[in-house]
Amino acid sequence: MATRPAATRELGSFKHWRLESDLDNIAWLYIDRDGEKVNSLSSEVLAELSDIIDRFENNAPAGLVLMSGKPGSFIVGADVREFDSTRDIDLLRENITKVHVLFDRIEHLDFPTVAAFEGFCLGGGLELALCFDWRIALDTDKTRVGFPEVNLGIYPGYGGSGRATQAIGGLKAMELMLTGRMLRARQARSMGLVDQVVDIHGSLRWAARRAIQKKRRHKLTGLMDRASLTGPARKLLAGQMRKKTRSKARAEHYPAPYRLIDTFEEHGNSQKAMIRAEAENIPELLVGDTSTNLRRVFRLMETLKAQGKRSDFKARRVHVIGAGVMGGDIAAWCALRGLEVTLQDRELKYVEPALKRAEKLFRKKLKKPTEVAAAKSRLRADVEGTGVKRADVVIEAIFENREAKRELFSKLKDDLPDHALVATNTSAIPLDELADVFDDPSRLIGLHFFNPVAKMPLVEVVYDDQSTDSARVDDGSSFATQIGKYALPVTSTPGFLVNRVLVPYMYTAMTMHRDGTPKEALDKAAVQFGMPMGPVELVDTVGLDVGLNVIDTLLGKAAGEDRKVLESMIESGKKGKKTGEGFYKWENGKPQRDENAHKGHDLNELAEKLLQPYFDECMACLRDGVVADQDLLDAGMIFGTGFAPFRGGPIHYINNSDATASADDSLLDKARPQKDTAASSARVTDDKSASKSGPSEEAVSNQSASPHAAASGNNEQKTESTAGKQGGPAQRNGRKTGEKRVSPAAADQPSSSAKKKTKKSTRAKAAASTKKTRKKAPARTSKKHASKPKDGSASASPESRNESESQETPSDD
Repeated sequence: MATRPAATRELGSFKHWRLESDLDNIAWLYIDRDGEKVNSLSSEVLAELSDIIDRFENNAPAGLVLMSGKPGSFIVGADVREFDSTRDIDLLRENITKVHVLFDRIEHLDFPTVAAFEGFCLGGGLELALCFDWRIALDTDKTRVGFPEVNLGIYPGYGGSGRATQAIGGLKAMELMLTGRMLRARQARSMGLVDQVVDIHGSLRWAARRAIQKKRRHKLTGLMDRASLTGPARKLLAGQMRKKTRSKARAEHYPAPYRLIDTFEEHGNSQKAMIRAEAENIPELLVGDTSTNLRRVFRLMETLKAQGKRSDFKARRVHVIGAGVMGGDIAAWCALRGLEVTLQDRELKYVEPALKRAEKLFRKKLKKPTEVAAAKSRLRADVEGTGVKRADVVIEAIFENREAKRELFSKLKDDLPDHALVATNTSAIPLDELADVFDDPSRLIGLHFFNPVAKMPLVEVVYDDQSTDSARVDDGSSFATQIGKYALPVTSTPGFLVNRVLVPYMYTAMTMHRDGTPKEALDKAAVQFGMPMGPVELVDTVGLDVGLNVIDTLLGKAAGEDRKVLESMIESGKKGKKTGEGFYKWENGKPQRDENAHKGHDLNELAEKLLQPYFDECMACLRDGVVADQDLLDAGMIFGTGFAPFRGGPIHYINNSDATASADDSLLDKARPQKDTAASSARVTDDKSASKSGPSEEAVSNQSASPHAAASGNNEQKTESTAGKQGGPAQRNGRKTGEKRVSPAAADQPSSSAKKKTKKSTRAKAAASTKKTRKKAPARTSKKHASKPKDGSASASPESRNESESQETPSDD
């Protein structure tokens, strides 16, 4: 049992810090940023810290311990909001140099210093901790240590690049900074970033006191770690790092990692030189397009987090019906996140494969045998469906068939209590074609997960804008956030947002390939633009059979010859990656390419042609009010399709480049029957409201067309799942059932005449149609939810990102 610490007395009064001294003259300094839920290093916070260091330099204590005044959290990084306050490089350089001077003073205090923490110690927080003689971390699941700055288009700029390389060696430090990977407490200890780990039942304060009394100091002891800082080793390592980085990110897209590698190669043996280089490099990176746009992506991430704060709904028990790939993986993910889950299918033999996959997921993510066992106990097979009676959330994830889903809901409806959150994982079936089974159709929402569930961060929360109860949508968004996903509310139009935009993109690629453009050239053009993979490889990854179903649903007869090509390939057994051959042949999970096929083709021109229908459909989605505003659309396309993050989102890209797009040129609009198109056009001319186009298509197979998607979807057993009952309380708020949302006015959209007349002419910007003049759909929640959260301040630290996933440099492959 830890000894109770000696009594302390408070020294001075500060806004963001608390300073105490105990009977042994040990100073205890607590960071507790005023008015914020988490600690971040703003200029005001750092100015106060400078005053405190002045006091220590004039009147030295026996030792100094830095801790957090916010339970369970240390410092999440620098205040990202301040990065956008100026584009003056000289001013930015001056500000960074001030921090360098302050941290150097802390490092050279002539008495023992200890940083003791739990929770996030990221970015600037870790850079501050590296100034202390000894670092102690509490071994809890919330503790994470790392440098996520690369996700903001920069690298550590408060002295971290120099101090990290000296503390743990060049190889380890560079790997950490280049990937943005976050470490648990024991991982950080093994790497050398943390000197001591305290068990959850121990006392950080007691351990810190002992370290002060023993005057402990960190030392770089490993022979290989020291050797990695020598000139020949740095040159060799730098070459390997550039090669590995190129496989994930192009230098013209993401310059920061390459700037860091160059600096390490030249100055890696000198902490002072590395830190001086930060003052030159970081300001230039901060004002560059990549960092500016990645900071926008960070704000979009915060916007998606805010969607999950619209209600206080919290689930304890989840019942999933359908144990196929999607249903089973949804159930496994919910259990991983701490919920009790029952998984139902017609027979146990259909559930068992899902349980085996779940165990692999638990072992990969949780590591510790006790935690794996606990997760397995939270997930159980439930063939009879008895778990429905106790569930707070019921998710239907059977195969994508309208009638089968309707029959399932018909059996459920009489037993579902009012407080049960009922959701379908359909990828395209309009809610009104399923919800009318219920006596109260407003209760059904869609929760559209993407495949693979464990990796894809986005969930589309689908609602019918004329019937769905908005309180249910808010609860669905809160549930998605609870399980570590980003919630994106979307209206129930064909394909929703993500699949609707991807279909014209993939279809255009297939058409261009049929017309003679090599598939390798198409894919290379898209990757060069910044997409995570090319459209032809994407079709193979999703599966040609799925692609055919999607095309039939959203394009119908307009698919023409391309449909016949897919049908012929499928009949011959070529379904893409899952069968080993589609447009490409696949070996060991990788497409076999002709590396010279792209030569002679203008990749920029190809990318322009490929992305044009993507952009046009984004504009059509805004016109139809699929999402509430431009920011949510950009967020959905970045986190749902992998749209080049360094470009800031498709609408942002259109508004800030010479690209142009028009909702009038929507490929899906043209594919609809003429009478529907005419009706849609008539609605578009109404300045008061451009309502969504009514769907008449068949359902899309529930398999995500995401660039990261595997070729699998909903329950592959074409059998009907029987259902059970019940659920838990849901909080009701928001607009009344049946209240209509107003879409962005179509009059603000660019007409087709605004498009370029020749390939080489300069494109007129689409800003006139999509920037400040665009009318936004009204907020669906009360004003208290309308503002951005205050705690969107930290560096790229992800409270709602999947904590078990490494945060890597945005990938181009």
